[in-house]
Amino acid sequence: MNTILNRCLEEVDGRFANMVARRRMLHRFPELSYHEEETAKLVYDQLISLQIEARAKVGGNGVVGTIYGGRPGPTVALRADMDALPIQDEKQCDYASQRPGVMHACGHDGHTAVLLEVAAILQQYRQHLNGNVRLIFQHAEEIAPGGAKPMIEAGALDGVDAVYGIHLWTPLPVGVVATRPGPMMAASDEFNIVIEGKGGHGGLPHETVDSVLVGAELTVSLQSIVSRSVNPVDPAVVSVGMFHAGTGFNVIAEQASLTGTVRTFSEATRQLIYSRLQELATHTAAKHGAKATLNYKWGYPVVVNDAEEAGEALRVAEALFGSAMVQEAQLIMVAEDFAYYLQHVPGTFLFVGAGNEEKGIIYPHHHPRFDLDEESLRTAAKLLIALAFRRLNGTI
Repeated sequence: MNTILNRCLEEVDGRFANMVARRRMLHRFPELSYHEEETAKLVYDQLISLQIEARAKVGGNGVVGTIYGGRPGPTVALRADMDALPIQDEKQCDYASQRPGVMHACGHDGHTAVLLEVAAILQQYRQHLNGNVRLIFQHAEEIAPGGAKPMIEAGALDGVDAVYGIHLWTPLPVGVVATRPGPMMAASDEFNIVIEGKGGHGGLPHETVDSVLVGAELTVSLQSIVSRSVNPVDPAVVSVGMFHAGTGFNVIAEQASLTGTVRTFSEATRQLIYSRLQELATHTAAKHGAKATLNYKWGYPVVVNDAEEAGEALRVAEALFGSAMVQEAQLIMVAEDFAYYLQHVPGTFLFVGAGNEEKGIIYPHHHPRFDLDEESLRTAAKLLIALAFRRLNGTI
């Protein structure tokens, strides 16, 4: 393995305690999507203190830094997201959130802490890099339309030849690295269907148009989209998560509202499901004398890893951690706006295992008792450094 890369990896071990401390500090003071002002300032100030060229307020609360290598070459981008979730932290630990109702329940505190240490190490050894490293600290991953698109529009990817991102992932055991070529994470859209009927007395249903009945029938009918309209080998999900109607036990509701999500792995299937939602909503309502209006929010597209970059990333991970700790990721219906970066330049998104049953780190992402095995920070930092070295210097 490259001597300079070895030194960088040793630096990760030497800085591990600092990385954990920074992650815990960020965990105590989480900030919601589009409100990451303090986190962004911390990141910007840290980059400036390292003498890394940096820009703040990129596309919103994003921060972008650039490390210039000692020799000419390509530019590789490394991305971390910074935002937290509107969840009450229920963990009993000294680094639990100090902000009521706001929590880092998805690991973005870890992502930010990792990339800051990676930045410090790569800046220290920049003279040995055959190219540059773009550091992308992104705001607002959790809420569409997200921070990636405006950051790209503001120049975050200008001059970039490849992009890599990681997600600390508790469904995988700590230390495991996983990715796959091609589609990996689903497109995610939101729909809302408002049904307008004719309200009235619960004892006189024949004088009404029951919006609850229409909504109930439509909820069932929507499940036929995936089972009967979508190719069985093309994964897709249509789920109704909310059904609101009514004001009293003896009142036929005039209006009902269904809200749900659509998850797909191909644009053709995405468009098909949208069309079928419109058709079923309109026709189901009409046959009962009601009216249905579909409001559809197009969310993040599919995360599609570049086949060559994903294959190289798996080989880098095997060289670092051994083949037993590397696996091809399964398709997952979770969405990520890292997809937008991959629409512009080749790259790959990777999961880094952060779960540990022995330590009680068993709770899923977005859970009020979510936590990470912090050894995953070490794995993630070494992986990002090695990916950058491989892309810039051609070897690890």
